[in-house]
Amino acid sequence: MTAPRTDAPPPGVRLPKRRGVELSLLVCAVLISVCGYAEVGLARSGAVPPDAARYGAGLGLLALVAHLAVRFRAPYADPLLLPIAVLLNGLGLVLIYRLDLETPNDQAAATQLVWSTLGVALFIVVVLLLRDHRALQGYAYVSVAAALALMILPIFFPAVNGAKIWIRIGGLSFQPGEFAKILLAVFFAAYLAANHNALAYAGRTIWRFQFPTGRVLGPIVAIWLLSVGVLVLERDLGTSLLFFGLFVIMLYVATGRIGWIAVGLVLASAGAFLVGSLEPHVHSRVEDWLDPFASIRAGEGPGQLAQSLFSFAAGGMLGSGLGLGHSVLIGFATKSDFILATAGEELGLVGLTALFLLYALLVARGYRAGLSLRDPFGRLLAIGLASIVALQVFVIAGGVMGLIPLTGMAMPFLAQGGSSVVTNWVIVALLIRVSDSARAPQPDDADTGTLAPVKEGAS
Repeated sequence: MTAPRTDAPPPGVRLPKRRGVELSLLVCAVLISVCGYAEVGLARSGAVPPDAARYGAGLGLLALVAHLAVRFRAPYADPLLLPIAVLLNGLGLVLIYRLDLETPNDQAAATQLVWSTLGVALFIVVVLLLRDHRALQGYAYVSVAAALALMILPIFFPAVNGAKIWIRIGGLSFQPGEFAKILLAVFFAAYLAANHNALAYAGRTIWRFQFPTGRVLGPIVAIWLLSVGVLVLERDLGTSLLFFGLFVIMLYVATGRIGWIAVGLVLASAGAFLVGSLEPHVHSRVEDWLDPFASIRAGEGPGQLAQSLFSFAAGGMLGSGLGLGHSVLIGFATKSDFILATAGEELGLVGLTALFLLYALLVARGYRAGLSLRDPFGRLLAIGLASIVALQVFVIAGGVMGLIPLTGMAMPFLAQGGSSVVTNWVIVALLIRVSDSARAPQPDDADTGTLAPVKEGAS
């Protein structure tokens, strides 16, 4: 029995590559970023920054080289993924530059631009060298071993701001957990793709819920528990929550059983309650979340969360304008954890909504690419990578807006953090590769531009 792919065109219709659409959107993304950069200079000093043209040329060159790599190696890839990443990265550089003007002794924009360049370089390497995403399936256990090693390394380095998540060597620092999340996504996708039938249809039924056998579920649960355990020891609770959510989402997608979502919510709630009650650092954040204005009533001034809420309130509907806000009063994490507060104050609810729509579109296109594939590994990998972005945005935005307790993570592409921006570019590169596989014609129909039938369950 055969069936066409879900995004196949009618017979005889050539599938458009849409690289011209991608190039047009890239031009718009670069122009928006340059306009934001110029607006900051006009607001702060009444003149366009003298290096605005150089900034635009640099960002445009990076976008063009990335576009050429996609054009020649992934011509059928989704045309929205790369422009969204360029726009978010460009706006992040603008926001960090704007905050640098308030902190002359702590300049971060230049360093962030270097990390962004490295991220785009790795994006190009992945697009050029990874010809088929299914090649990663053979490296499942290598990936998980490397991920665990990366997560264990920071234990041997001093804590920074109460968490052991950094490795500092001289003037260089990075977060290994950022790279580990991609490796774990590869492992989860490979293992669940190989065992999805056993997970979905074998095992015991307890209270109308079917549990897989321990032989099948045991290895992946052990890896997940070990990962989360190491992160809890390092007090990296934000990444712990991300890995837990990633595990539950991919398990649900692999089995199709919504009960896993319910089990995940129960376990997450129980774990959050225990850690929030027993761990002093986390307990203080929970208390701050429950009553962010307690320090004001005590005469100690507003804390970070209260100042963040003030920033969002001051932004109103249209914002104060780039360069005219006061979110720098939040303190040391203004450029990282709380950079969304700067966007909320200076761009307002309208600008903040636009940012969230960009993230939503990036995640949705990742899901679409996964659902368009027949091979289970590719489907799970795309959905897992897109879910990483979605979970990060939810955890960070929820924390700085007071919806959930604050956890230390970086807003994808926007926040200061070299490890974060590099790994997010790698995620986009993998989604580009998966979306190209989903839309590309089969070899036997490459001359006509139509898709060949795909055998049910084929990979």
